Amino acid sequence: MKLAWLLAQSPAVLPVPGTSSVAHWEENIAAAGLCLDDESLAEPNALTTDEWGTT
Repeated sequence: MKLAWLLAQSPAVLPVPGTSSVAHWEENIAAAGLCLDDESLAEPNALTTDEWGTT
């Protein structure tokens, strides 16, 4: 979910996560296939908003 959220922020974002196993690598790759709707993005976006309402 974290990687999917990062990817949803901008087409110019390219997170490069480290991984310690093939299973984690597979999970990271799967995140690129997740399509998060506005409702799914609302809560994590709210957590990144500062007191002026900007991210």
